[in-house]
Amino acid sequence: MEVPKINWNEYKEFKKHRLKDEDNFTILLHFIKSYYNVSAPVDIFNMLNEDELAVMMLQKRDISDAEGLETYLFMPRNG
Repeated sequence: MEVPKINWNEYKEFKKHRLKDEDNFTILLHFIKSYYNVSAPVDIFNMLNEDELAVMMLQKRDISDAEGLETYLFMPRNG
């Protein structure tokens, strides 16, 4: 199965309707879940890992695999 590419134009539109102080990576994760109907951490990680900008976002958070993304997804955050 081919991994869908992140549509950054649609992401920007999606982002307009989110809280202004929300983290861009968190918004991207919500976007992928709703726009592409993808919820499995492995599938989300594969999408992110195929995109240069998303890879930088993963690296910034020291996420190097699907398990790391799953931990991030379920980590409690303030706000």
